[in-house]
Amino acid sequence: MAHLLGAEAVHIEFPTRVVFDSVTLGVAEGDRIGLVGRNGDGKSTLLNILSGQLEPDGGQVTSRRNLTIGVLAQRDSLDDSHTVAHAIVGDSADHEWASNAQIRDVLAGLVNDVGWDATIGSLSGGQRRRVALAQLLVGDDDVLFLDEPTNHLDVEGIAWLAGHLKTRWSAGAGALLVVTHDRWFLDEVCNTTWEVHDRIVEPFEGGYAAYILQRLERDRQNATIEGKRRNLMRKELAWLRRGAPARTAKPKFRIDAANELIANEPEPRNAVALASMAMQRLGKDVVDLENIGVTFDDHTVLSDVTWRLAPGERTGILGVNGAGKSTLLSLVAGSLAPTTGRVKRGKTVKVAMLTQQLSELDEMANDRVSEVVGRKKSTYQTEGKEMTPGQLLERLGFTSAQLSTPVKDLSGGQRRRLQLMLILLDEPNVLILDEPTNDLDTDMLVAMEDLLDTWPGTLIVVSHDRYLLERVTDQQYAIIDAHLRHLTGGVDQYLALRAGTVREAEGASGLSSAERVSKSPASGFDTSAVPTTQPAGRSAERVLSLGGAERRAAEKELQAIDRKLAKLELLRADVHERLARADQSNFAALTELTNELRAHDDETVSLEARWLVLSAELEA
Repeated sequence: MAHLLGAEAVHIEFPTRVVFDSVTLGVAEGDRIGLVGRNGDGKSTLLNILSGQLEPDGGQVTSRRNLTIGVLAQRDSLDDSHTVAHAIVGDSADHEWASNAQIRDVLAGLVNDVGWDATIGSLSGGQRRRVALAQLLVGDDDVLFLDEPTNHLDVEGIAWLAGHLKTRWSAGAGALLVVTHDRWFLDEVCNTTWEVHDRIVEPFEGGYAAYILQRLERDRQNATIEGKRRNLMRKELAWLRRGAPARTAKPKFRIDAANELIANEPEPRNAVALASMAMQRLGKDVVDLENIGVTFDDHTVLSDVTWRLAPGERTGILGVNGAGKSTLLSLVAGSLAPTTGRVKRGKTVKVAMLTQQLSELDEMANDRVSEVVGRKKSTYQTEGKEMTPGQLLERLGFTSAQLSTPVKDLSGGQRRRLQLMLILLDEPNVLILDEPTNDLDTDMLVAMEDLLDTWPGTLIVVSHDRYLLERVTDQQYAIIDAHLRHLTGGVDQYLALRAGTVREAEGASGLSSAERVSKSPASGFDTSAVPTTQPAGRSAERVLSLGGAERRAAEKELQAIDRKLAKLELLRADVHERLARADQSNFAALTELTNELRAHDDETVSLEARWLVLSAELEA
């Protein structure tokens, strides 16, 4: 692939520390690179250096002639006095931008609910962020640098952005560098991961999942491990050391070997033990919502909601902004009374909520972390063992030196972790997490998830972080049209239902999303004659009304898919085996095998997607 830009022996330091020391790297056409690392290690600094916004103290940054770079910073530079229309399309005539399919897609995906003539200064933080992102994406840059692009986007918005970036350029064209803590997004979009740590940038092949596998392998190589695993690793190291070609090519194909290394790892959670402990702490009754309705100023937020929370239940809640998620949480927490219906609570229920705000720490801003912790319990029970608050802090990424730091001097991520720890030390038996991933880097998210795995109680999570939802919860519900719906197919089913609802609404009005933008009073331009493309799919009602004959056909197709997936798994295993045995210097043979494996992978992904749709239809 053609070289686009790169850095050679780059060195940069700030008054208190060196950020990068002789870093050399490059970006080629077709690269989709995700940057991960601890907060403060230099991810945003690296983007600023490569984009030319920050001059390094040593080394140089080079780029191809006439290369155009688009940058989305964490803070926008929008003019408060400009309108949304001017911020996104400038002074372009309506027919110019409305005839551009890419611009129409961006407008429909990001700012469909934002007033076209509204001033930037009147928008909420989330709306400003989406306008800034739309402003960037309507351009035609060769390279995009995105710093936390998923902030303020809901699950649908994140899914749209991932789809847009995957199809924005043709295969092998353009380049993307993205800093985000959204691990699902990294997996969906990126083909390379750069880990920024200890003054260096370390590359890994693939998205987040592949990065974790390779990082696990790297960490195990550098650690002293128990006998059986030590023998396995010694064998793996011997294989890795069979020459430079082997080191560079083979790890890509040794996913099976990595799987063997973690084969003896237990499940993240012992569901039976946790449920038993939760039953002891809670009894049989937790919180029951019976025929609940909530209305504000003649606006129905929730209608006919019945939900019975069980001891140890771990549930994720999905819904668009304003759907009623916070209202549902308030009902469970007891801070809101329903308009109709009743809420029944167990006698031993103790609810705690991790809110999006950090205001709970304001009253202790001048206190040191050790003083704040000292006011709480002296021990915390986890996995049948006692942990001191200091050990709990260490598990959440605090160092011993930070115990003497005033709360006001902690970073946003550290304050977030302290907030969670203080809640856990109170030992609630019903825990509600409202967007818990704010300000946390990927390593700290893993640490928090590990801690939650051992927490025995009922857990409710509201988050736009799809990876977190699927990682720490066992089931998901969605608020759609004021009703609470159980999602047997998880987040994929929710996105399918939402897409069907949107298409149905568009069909009723006779307008597509892009057409609604262009026909709005803010635009004043009718693009009904401009062709638009809308994906085909089933409406929510179609999913619910599967007839007898259709059900039998769906069951038959589902069984056929199961057989095909089993056959594909055998074919993929055979290709992996041939890759492991292949001559690593024969690049033509390796390319042929890689293409064969990619074809099997693509077919598997397609079949799995169809399997999810059929499962949702059969279980609806």
